Amino acid sequence: MLEDLPATIADLKRRIDYLGECLDIPEKEKRIRELEAVSLKDDFWNDNEKATSILKEKNNLEEAVEAWHFKQRAISDVQVIYDMALEENDERALEDVAAELEHLGKSVRETELKMMLGSEQDPMNAIVSIHAGAGGTEAQDWAEMLMRMYLRWAEKRGFKTIIIDYLPGDEAGIKSVSFTLEGEYAYGYAKAEVGIHRLVRISPFDAGARRHTSFASVFVYPEIDDEIVVEIDEKDLRIDTYRSTGAGGQHVNKTDSAVRITHLPTGIVVQCQNERSQHKNKAMAMKYLRSRLYELKIREQNEKLSEINKTKKEIAWGSQIRSYVLQPYKMVKDHRTNVEIGNVGRVLDGDIDDLIEAYLIQ
Repeated sequence: MLEDLPATIADLKRRIDYLGECLDIPEKEKRIRELEAVSLKDDFWNDNEKATSILKEKNNLEEAVEAWHFKQRAISDVQVIYDMALEENDERALEDVAAELEHLGKSVRETELKMMLGSEQDPMNAIVSIHAGAGGTEAQDWAEMLMRMYLRWAEKRGFKTIIIDYLPGDEAGIKSVSFTLEGEYAYGYAKAEVGIHRLVRISPFDAGARRHTSFASVFVYPEIDDEIVVEIDEKDLRIDTYRSTGAGGQHVNKTDSAVRITHLPTGIVVQCQNERSQHKNKAMAMKYLRSRLYELKIREQNEKLSEINKTKKEIAWGSQIRSYVLQPYKMVKDHRTNVEIGNVGRVLDGDIDDLIEAYLIQ
């Protein structure tokens, strides 16, 4: 509403100022000047690796500082336009101010969320794995619905996805699927979805039109880059090749080059059947395995430091994080935050940012 504009402007000013304090903009600007001085030295490129690292740090700092200054200039400009529109009683200009405030508010919100994603793994790409629970075709269909939801969500956020493993259901749906999410803070956002997801609906596979409850599990791992070293002894691996199966070109290439790798010490099994080349499938499977082992290592460290198991629910049937109810009423409820959304179709079509943000803020 137009009458709320002054309060909205004041609130955004406060939030932008607070962002500046949290980001410690003066300290970042000081560090940029220091790095600039170093980069101008004659021997700067003598150590190429060090020089590249310095320039990367400098660019990241400059992006953060400029993004904050842009928000500060934007809210100042909006204030000027609002004052002029109010003085001239220009309702169209006031509507433009409202639109600009909405756009700026989303940008500020995005920055606030990224500040909450402060762990080393949060900016990384992610690997998402979905598994159907007990219940046969009904649960497998639910797993495929979740896959579609996350792929649509990724598309809306501009994340690139690649399905690396796909196991179809016996009659419909999928037994399991794994895919990569490539984009800024992909892991930081997607980790909010880890857990058991519950669906309640009239089953389309039940001739008696009875209500069914289905479960599927979602796991998310940070996709580590080559700069992070995870030691893997070849003697600890069992590598099997097999003919890939799937839904054809839509999901996976049918080849004789699918690869399954078992890490014997931990029992972790990964597989890839996306590529026609066995070499490429093995490389992707190894990358997946490194991500799984890295995530396991981080989780073990966190548990030792904070005894996290005392407060964290076990990922098991009956401890669902979210319920999606289609009958007898329509509602999505996140049991961790108590956020409820009545438009289930919108959520299943990939509009899950509100649910993710509520979890991250909590």
